[in-house]
Amino acid sequence: MQPQELKIVVGLDIGTTKVCAIVGTKNEHGKIDILGMGKAESLGVIRGEVRNIDKTVNAINEAIAKAKESVSKNPNTNIKGIEISSVHVGIAGQHIKSLQHKNSISRTNTEDEISKDDVERLIKDTYNLALPPGDKIIHVLPQEYTVDDEVDVIEPIGMTGIRLSSNFHIITGHIEAIKNIDKSVKRANLTIAGLILEPLSSADAVLAQEELEAGVCLVDIGGGTTDVAIFKNGIIRHTSVIPFGGNVITDDIIDGCQVLRNQAELLKVKFGSALEEQNKENEIVTIPSFRGRAPKEVSIKNLAKVIQSRIEEIFEEVLFQIKSSGLEKKLNAGIVITGGGSQLKHLTMTVELVTGMDTRIGYANEHLGKSHIDEIKSPMYATAVGLVIKGFEGIDMSSEEASEELLDIKEVKEGKSIFKGLLKKYNNWMFSADDMKDF
Repeated sequence: MQPQELKIVVGLDIGTTKVCAIVGTKNEHGKIDILGMGKAESLGVIRGEVRNIDKTVNAINEAIAKAKESVSKNPNTNIKGIEISSVHVGIAGQHIKSLQHKNSISRTNTEDEISKDDVERLIKDTYNLALPPGDKIIHVLPQEYTVDDEVDVIEPIGMTGIRLSSNFHIITGHIEAIKNIDKSVKRANLTIAGLILEPLSSADAVLAQEELEAGVCLVDIGGGTTDVAIFKNGIIRHTSVIPFGGNVITDDIIDGCQVLRNQAELLKVKFGSALEEQNKENEIVTIPSFRGRAPKEVSIKNLAKVIQSRIEEIFEEVLFQIKSSGLEKKLNAGIVITGGGSQLKHLTMTVELVTGMDTRIGYANEHLGKSHIDEIKSPMYATAVGLVIKGFEGIDMSSEEASEELLDIKEVKEGKSIFKGLLKKYNNWMFSADDMKDF
């Protein structure tokens, strides 16, 4: 079993092509040490949505089992066995929508400054927003606040005022899609510690704070969809889902090069380029053909032409989303691409030609500590790494709130009775021995 004081978070990325489970802990430098990873082929997910629960459960079980085995084989730890009971799960898919909404509350106690409770009440009230039938709010993300007549307030706590308002970026999803994720995880004998929009997780993994402040568009190219998230001044401003991803590029190669699906996937991964002009006419790869027929020759230049056409289509839609956000001229950090589809050669060159914006590939290296798994640094695992990071953000927040309440306990000398309530409130984040010693 893991040591009692070793806090562990498991990120579970249920994607179109793979289900990935990553087990991580936070080291003394604030970096994420990856203890183990497991992945399985995803057969029950179509364009980011769970469609076959049984197949998805099987993939989750396989990924979790491999993650446990990976932890036990980690040469950097002495953990011989680990129990995984809760996971932080990503959510994506075509059903995801976003909208802008302004909400406000009036404060009755105007003698005191605005408190965290006031802000939480405003956010909680926003969750009551009326939505189309079948939709449910996943995230309510505050943007700028307004306190009475003071606008563009970033941090209202500590200010004085009667009316507190905020512009919110609200993420919604179909109830049935959310239920299918919940059913799949529960049938795998796990509980969901947090359900998080995948591009928000990817952003945590690959974007620097300077980029979030300067303005940046994150593009996560998955197997079934491409997720877009736009940030400015450290705040999320726009999200959207484009119904094309790596699988559509594979389909294009099947039709354009007249090959089988597994051959098309291999061609894309090993020889795929997003810019036709970077490949020579005489570059040819020979692959087996149908039984009894001669091997087939595929032109690398023609392969790139097929891929470039689809990449241009995807990023023309990304550019449309950037223009729709009203921030086209304000994204000083340009575009950051991550996800499995970001590994195509010459991708950044093509994206810069289409959008006219500086572009880089996003890796999670900056946030990662030591790991015995080299492939974890690949952009295809950015979402799963980000889910672990998000999990620790929740732990840190809960620990701070718990510490505040523990101080209150000591002041009023009602330790035992109130502490029982604390354990119930924070049962997802267990206290360490140091937290317990004063009781």
